[in-house]
Amino acid sequence: MKLEIKHLTKLYGDKIVLNNIDIGLENIQILALLGASGSGKSTLLRLIAGLEPYQQGEIIVNERSMSSGKLDAYRKSVGFVFQDHNLFAHLSILDNILLVLEKVHKRRREDVIETVMKLLERFGLIEHAHKLPHQISGGQSQRASIVRALAIKPELILLDEPTSSLDPVLTYEVLSAIKQLAEDKKDFVIVTHEIGFAKSVADYIIFMENGQIVEHGPKSMLDNPQSIELKMFLNKVLTFMPE
Repeated sequence: MKLEIKHLTKLYGDKIVLNNIDIGLENIQILALLGASGSGKSTLLRLIAGLEPYQQGEIIVNERSMSSGKLDAYRKSVGFVFQDHNLFAHLSILDNILLVLEKVHKRRREDVIETVMKLLERFGLIEHAHKLPHQISGGQSQRASIVRALAIKPELILLDEPTSSLDPVLTYEVLSAIKQLAEDKKDFVIVTHEIGFAKSVADYIIFMENGQIVEHGPKSMLDNPQSIELKMFLNKVLTFMPE
């Protein structure tokens, strides 16, 4: 993956959410975005996905510019996994996945059903294929979202805090599924609070605060943070000593 961000600024009304961000990365497979809630990391992920406009700057992903006017083709090459999985409640797990392939990518069901079923089997969901989302666990729903993202055979997968609403057991279940993506050499960007997972899987880390990149580098930087902001963040995330 190659990612170039130049003087990127994003506003919601009068509020600056991303403030003049600059970074250039090349030959990265797994990028983790870290930071406290409200730091701008999820917004940055949505901009990388081409889901929202921005007021200033440029984003270029694998030589594709977000301001090129050809976003439809780019969006179809990206798999996005949201925090709350975004499955249609009235459709089975199988139909949730097939819907994207049929309606967005104009694929015939008979041409893709075998691939989808193999993915469901691989991610431990084959026995739940015909269930509705409310009939399976949160972890299974999130794994179904990962299968939906993979089914389009994306160039890049983007995951926005995929374990944020899950208990520890389901979190482990989903992170194990995401680790399979790493083992398959899939390029992905993940927003996460799971520091141990980031240290285990990511090639590169970006730490954000107040809409800016405070520190970035290989995952080894988490063992030796240079900025006071990252040191404080890790102390809060990794330790808790009640008074």
